[in-house]
Amino acid sequence: MRAVLDACVLYPTVLRDILIGLAARGGLTPLWSARILGEWQHAAARLGPEGAAIAAGEIARLRAAFPQAEIPAAPALERRLQLPDPADAHVLASAITAGAGLIITLNLRDFPNRALAPEAVTAQSPDDFLMSGWLDDPAPVEAVTAEVQARTEAISGRAQPLRALLRRAKLPRLGKALG
Repeated sequence: MRAVLDACVLYPTVLRDILIGLAARGGLTPLWSARILGEWQHAAARLGPEGAAIAAGEIARLRAAFPQAEIPAAPALERRLQLPDPADAHVLASAITAGAGLIITLNLRDFPNRALAPEAVTAQSPDDFLMSGWLDDPAPVEAVTAEVQARTEAISGRAQPLRALLRRAKLPRLGKALG
């Protein structure tokens, strides 16, 4: 499954780590544009210079791990697309350019089916995407979430109950299913 990952699913670390961990196992082919990565870095910069530096390092790591994931900009295509928030046209343009049938985003209202259907693209929340994957084949999703939970506990130095961790990562249904 080729999926464009919107900036809002790349910025929260736990959510990104789960999606990228699943991608590393072949559960999806992640795609993004330089602008999507820039939006992530801009959001992280709100935490200060340290946030921007961490995001820059994570972005470099993603680019190295998935060198074919970055989609070139298509300004002419962006201009013809009509979305509730015109600033999101680049995300849909990236999906069309890459031949991706899916955009994974937390901002579903910004990607209405009436605008995506003619382009053969759908938008799905990360919770719905991961739940669907878990229902189809639980092992990869369970393995990735366990790894991310362990890494989060090691970094924080305290227990991270899975259900609460996934709820904070905007994955409440998955947290309920696994917790």
